[in-house]
Amino acid sequence: MISAKVRGALLCTVLLLVSACGAGAQPASETSAPTAGPQETSPSPSTPAAIPSGEVMTSDNVRLVANMPKVAPLDKEGDFNTDLAFQGDYAYVGNFGGFAIYDISEPTKPELVSQVSCPAQQNDVTIYDDLLILSIDQPSGGEECDSDPDGRAWEGLRLFDVSDKKSPKYVGAVATDCGSHTHTMVPDGDRLYVYVSSPGPEPGSETCPPPHELIQIVEVPLKSPESAKIVAKPDIFPERQSSDFASGCHDITAYPEKKLAAAACFGDGVLLDISDPVAPKVLQQITDKENFQIWHSATFNNDATKVVFGDELGGGGQPTCDHNTPVTKGANAVYDLVNNRLERRSYFKIPREQQPNENCVAHNGSLLPVPGKDIMVQAWYQGGVSIWDFTDSASPKEIGYFERGPFPGGGGIAGAWSAYYYNGYIYSSDIQEGLDVIEINDPLTDPAKQVKMDDFNVQTQKSY
Repeated sequence: MISAKVRGALLCTVLLLVSACGAGAQPASETSAPTAGPQETSPSPSTPAAIPSGEVMTSDNVRLVANMPKVAPLDKEGDFNTDLAFQGDYAYVGNFGGFAIYDISEPTKPELVSQVSCPAQQNDVTIYDDLLILSIDQPSGGEECDSDPDGRAWEGLRLFDVSDKKSPKYVGAVATDCGSHTHTMVPDGDRLYVYVSSPGPEPGSETCPPPHELIQIVEVPLKSPESAKIVAKPDIFPERQSSDFASGCHDITAYPEKKLAAAACFGDGVLLDISDPVAPKVLQQITDKENFQIWHSATFNNDATKVVFGDELGGGGQPTCDHNTPVTKGANAVYDLVNNRLERRSYFKIPREQQPNENCVAHNGSLLPVPGKDIMVQAWYQGGVSIWDFTDSASPKEIGYFERGPFPGGGGIAGAWSAYYYNGYIYSSDIQEGLDVIEINDPLTDPAKQVKMDDFNVQTQKSY
């Protein structure tokens, strides 16, 4: 059984262990690391009129333009939609049951092209040329999709050739210590380096032995991806990690053009120099024990002068967007990057209080490509999708939102897992409701519609 302390503490590792997610959910009452600048917070949440189950509420500048419900074989109980990636006219959607490919050439009328049954947690997905990569954070009997699900001998990365979108082909796999919770691509000529993030250790496990204060770097030769292998296991922590939940990292966002990466590593944020992608160097390790519990994700602004870190308080299985939870917890922290040093300026949390049966906390998001502005769209599970402006680092504010009422049936695990902006629209991967396509029309965000991307993997940032 997976350790409740190590992996059950994280919703997006074992979503069914909600009771374990709740254990020890309150952050330790310790003083945060010294920071520069004011520590302003977003306003206290206001209680909205309750939204009936399944109904949609939006700000005036946001509208839902399409929804693609999950369909067989990726619609069984526990087949939760997870992360997203984009390339050309296609969106790739991870799912605990496998992955799906959608034609989004007409964003208001997306079409399902194909689905691959490949059960695993959490099947986070990236795309590069014709290569699709899945993160597998669940031991199984072997590397292929039809391996014994009750086995305990393998977890890591699975690789697929998607040159034929209607018929993806499995091409190989790489076993990694403690699996792969998420992964980050760093292209380098005819090779692709993949940074593997995973929680651990799990004493007694075949796949996740102690110790585990590290990340793993996989080299994928693009002409022969089946020969991919681990080439480095750097320990990126000059000091011991601060998390009581797990060692290792949850998410790493690379910005190859700037030769930087920001790692969210459960109890710590780590700023990295990736000039040599196989040997990242630590520039700074920070923590915030007073306000952050699980350092979940990181996003640079376009100029790489700021980093937004998100806190997944309670692992995502709790209603932390309520009046009982301070606005600095389960939120985002905005840091300015000054002379390669992170300085905290503020926190941001959605200003709408959620109902007691709605799990809600900061989760996956991305920048809107608005020149001269720092604007982000972000998923908050049942808190929905929020568009917020952090151009003024000390005073971030929400400028638009989309959310549904509580998932029918009295709560449970539901809501937006990832929400990303791609070529004029916001795409949201909803755990239960499928793929949402959302449009925002606002003077602040309209310039983003002029920016066209050829592809988009949120953890590999590119300038615009």
